[in-house]
Amino acid sequence: MPLADGVSFDLTFIWAFLIAFAVLVYVVLDGFDLGLGMLFAVERRRGDRDIMMNSVAPVWDGNETWLVLGGGGLLAAFPLAYALILPALYAPLTAMLLALIFRGVAFEFRWRTERWRSVWDIAFIGGSTVASLAQGIALGALLQGIDIDEGGRTYAGGWWDWLTPFSLTVGVAVAIGYMLLGATWLIMKTTDGLRERMRRRAWFLGLGTVAFIGIVSLWTPFLQEGYYSRWFQGWGIAMAGFVALAVLALAALLFRALHVQRHDYWPFFISLAIFALCFIGLGVSMFPYIVPTEVTIYEAAAPRNAQIFMLIGAGILIPIILAYTAYAYWVFRGKVDPEAGYH
Repeated sequence: MPLADGVSFDLTFIWAFLIAFAVLVYVVLDGFDLGLGMLFAVERRRGDRDIMMNSVAPVWDGNETWLVLGGGGLLAAFPLAYALILPALYAPLTAMLLALIFRGVAFEFRWRTERWRSVWDIAFIGGSTVASLAQGIALGALLQGIDIDEGGRTYAGGWWDWLTPFSLTVGVAVAIGYMLLGATWLIMKTTDGLRERMRRRAWFLGLGTVAFIGIVSLWTPFLQEGYYSRWFQGWGIAMAGFVALAVLALAALLFRALHVQRHDYWPFFISLAIFALCFIGLGVSMFPYIVPTEVTIYEAAAPRNAQIFMLIGAGILIPIILAYTAYAYWVFRGKVDPEAGYH
């Protein structure tokens, strides 16, 4: 694996971290409003649906900023990885983007019509579901590996390589996890009957999330030799044990916060911590590969001068995005007023 000098190594690692950070922030922020969209299907009353939408109306479109940052950063900082990953995942990524667009249109249009409101509600549910499943399927397809030609610069697989039992399992796991985030978000933002129904649903969604974390975690090491050696040799065994115990501990805290202490805020933050821990485990599995287990971040990196130029822009923009995101959440903190909101 050819490496440049120390500065170039640092730049490559920094860019890998920035892209991973952008993807993580997108997952935890847009994840809860995608989960909320799927939970729309089990809430039939118009008033409750309006409250659910009002809880995310001030922040939902800003959450998707991080998806643009992650995808754009991948193209700019790791163009080879972008050129290999995109052809392999055209179908799920295209489905995801179309679903997000359709969902955004449905979000706006359902407030503008009475006659077609139920149609736009269905579109909102469908867009949220397809986007969630597509994100999980794309992740599963990336983890299981991408066929690359002998030169290491061209995708050599087929159109349907992304569709496997493992990728579908990861898709369902992500969708259930997003619904957990959505349910705990609504516990934090609503009151009375809607909050209590979401508290009950969060219990079952929490069980499902933990179960699928276990299934995917046990399945992943057997996909690639590199994963197996990473987790079941040397220090990896201790790391695997620590991550498993940490997930179980967080799950216990989640269930306690939901039904023993009956907190409104802690379940959401504990759910975020579970997602963050899984993301860290994913990073441990993949590093230093960006296309498992074919291309490392160093092999896929853009030239050093390009990385420096882009890092200057990222150093300016990312703090601004973080600041306005934090400000938006702070301004719209607290419970949703049923009599006010997005109309």
